[in-house]
Amino acid sequence: MSTKKLLLRFAKPYPGWIILTIVLGFSGALFNGVSTTLIVPVVLKIVGQQVDLSNAPSILKAMMAPFDKIPEDYRMVVMAGAIVLTIALKNFASYVSTLTSSSLARRLTSDIREAGLQLLLQIDIDYYAKMKVGDLINRLGGETSRAASAIGNAIKLVVLVITILVFVGLLLSISWQLTLAATFLLSLVTLVNQYSIARSKKFGKLLSEMSKVYSITMLETLSGIRLVKVMGNEEKEYERIKKLISDREKADFDSQMNSEAIAPISEVMGITALLLIVFLSKTLLTGQISSLSTVMLTYLLVLLRVLPLISQLNTLRSSFANTASSVDTVAEFLRLDDKPFMGNGTVSYSKLEKGIHFNRISFAYPGHEKLVLKDIDLFLPRGTTLALVGSSGAGKSTVADLLPRFYDPISGSIDIDGTDLREFNSTSLRKAMGIVSQDTFLFNDSVRNNIAYGKSEATEEEIITATKRANAYEFISKLPQGLDTMIGDRGVMLSGGQRQRLAIARALLQNPEILILDEATSALDTVSERLVQAAIDDLSRDRTTLVIAHRLSTVQKAHQIAVLDQGRVVEVGTHEELLQKGGYYSRLYSMQFSDRAEESNKRQENLIRISYEIRTRLNSMMGVLRLLLDDMADNAEERLELIEESYKSAFKIFNIIEVFDDIVKLQKNWQPAVVGDANCSVVTRTQTFAHISDEFRTHLNPMLTSLRSLADNYIETPEEQNQSISEAYKSAVHLLNQLEDFEDSIKK
Repeated sequence: MSTKKLLLRFAKPYPGWIILTIVLGFSGALFNGVSTTLIVPVVLKIVGQQVDLSNAPSILKAMMAPFDKIPEDYRMVVMAGAIVLTIALKNFASYVSTLTSSSLARRLTSDIREAGLQLLLQIDIDYYAKMKVGDLINRLGGETSRAASAIGNAIKLVVLVITILVFVGLLLSISWQLTLAATFLLSLVTLVNQYSIARSKKFGKLLSEMSKVYSITMLETLSGIRLVKVMGNEEKEYERIKKLISDREKADFDSQMNSEAIAPISEVMGITALLLIVFLSKTLLTGQISSLSTVMLTYLLVLLRVLPLISQLNTLRSSFANTASSVDTVAEFLRLDDKPFMGNGTVSYSKLEKGIHFNRISFAYPGHEKLVLKDIDLFLPRGTTLALVGSSGAGKSTVADLLPRFYDPISGSIDIDGTDLREFNSTSLRKAMGIVSQDTFLFNDSVRNNIAYGKSEATEEEIITATKRANAYEFISKLPQGLDTMIGDRGVMLSGGQRQRLAIARALLQNPEILILDEATSALDTVSERLVQAAIDDLSRDRTTLVIAHRLSTVQKAHQIAVLDQGRVVEVGTHEELLQKGGYYSRLYSMQFSDRAEESNKRQENLIRISYEIRTRLNSMMGVLRLLLDDMADNAEERLELIEESYKSAFKIFNIIEVFDDIVKLQKNWQPAVVGDANCSVVTRTQTFAHISDEFRTHLNPMLTSLRSLADNYIETPEEQNQSISEAYKSAVHLLNQLEDFEDSIKK
């Protein structure tokens, strides 16, 4: 698609603006030509020179005729005023023309950006699987800006061509012979500049490609910054991107150097052409007038006004050549015929009455022949849970992607109450669905706005209720600004479990009728998994739920479990039924069950490490407090440093205790399926943890307050200071004894 076609596509809604721009451009050019033509004869008359227009071109006579009827005493003043008036009108028209053309260019540019944004939001998700996000950002940003500059230049070109045509008309009316000669000579200027214009096109294509590579590389590097740091590749990535920046800047400088050479070359050659025309005028105009002065000076003045316009024309041509590749890129980006768009139905989704039927569906990803799903036939009744399990690559997540119509099956259909998904309006259908996946996405925004993303009108009470049900309220309340805390890019300021709980709170607030859980706990540690699973159990209660799970322990309560293998359903039943069959599910369950002992050992090791960390901190703090009690500090400054060190140790212990709070709450709500003495042992251990957690918190809170007051010099008298230090020391000793009880409970 050329610049012309791009303009025609987006200029259709603005015919009035286009006509106004052309009319103002023509008016400005006309007033410019008239004022330029009048200057020489009027100035000659004002200075008292004889102006012989008897053999002058008719246009000069016509312009001067109105002044002959004015009395001699006022003629000079009126003539001078006429020149000032025409110049003022020319500048006014040019000023308004610039504003209208700039407004039109901005509107067209805005329309192109909006069209690109709308395209990206409406296009099928398969398009994103094939495109790099950095390339899309570059197209919508840098490439669109360069293409927009071509549109602005096109509008300038319209006004410029109109102005040049007006001046050429004046030159022809003064002397068509000289104009033909001038046209020939100035054409040589254009031909000489053609080399620079060709180079501009080459540089423009090079810059476009370099910008694309730079955008892709930067986005990928920043997205994978954790991997870069883990591998210690900061210097390597710096050098790689530094080279890209250097190469692009060099190409940009070469492009600018090439473009900037056009104007001076045009000026030198234009002046040379002008001098040649002066020599020619002696021969061509000698027979028409007795004196060359008036006509020749007028012609040269008009021609001098044309020369900068010719230079601007060449500069615009160079700019067009430079941005041609961007125009092509944007035009290709905005094409609709080569991109996947999913047809949208007309039926507005209202409510699920019976259930969802995966009716003998098969599916292969676009551009691939291999079937990922083969003749899947499952029914999910309203208000029940269907779990999909199987090895990696079995097709579980693909089934989940088909339900919200990210893709359509190539055969068969997915029916809701007997109606094909393709007949529903996609927006109304997806609003009835909540999706919580392993890769939770959060915006770089506040906790509040992330939770309320699907329901912006939610009240404070509704948001808090959702966070409590998602087991997220406690950690949110401890954040610096609570719900208004900014969580960083993709929620980087939160842990994996916290991000998942926010996603669940978002789904709870949305209150979806159909819920899709795609391995929502597979990447979490044991504590986070249990907190998230407890929230998921609450979220999925009384909803129609499709669960994709890797850990079979999370789907044992599902109403149906479908086992997938290589895109086919090989078993369907409840947890107990499938175990009794002794088939694929039973083998999967046995393999995972054998890993539980190893997981238990790992948890044991983690608890031992936590105990060791607390003991180390307590011993260090007690040693420092003992020094303070024995007045072993050399001076007040050293004493203050010892108090600060004690405070830091206590604060770190306090942070570690936060883990125990989570463990205690989990074990209260998530007891293992054991019976008899084993169950009593678990309950006793849970009660011990709860008691230890309460004891540590009870003693640490006043200890932290006391040590902070000492560090900030709020306790002034030595007696009160020693008493506070002594109480802190006694609390530390008590906590050390409690820690021994904790270590004993770990060993049981």
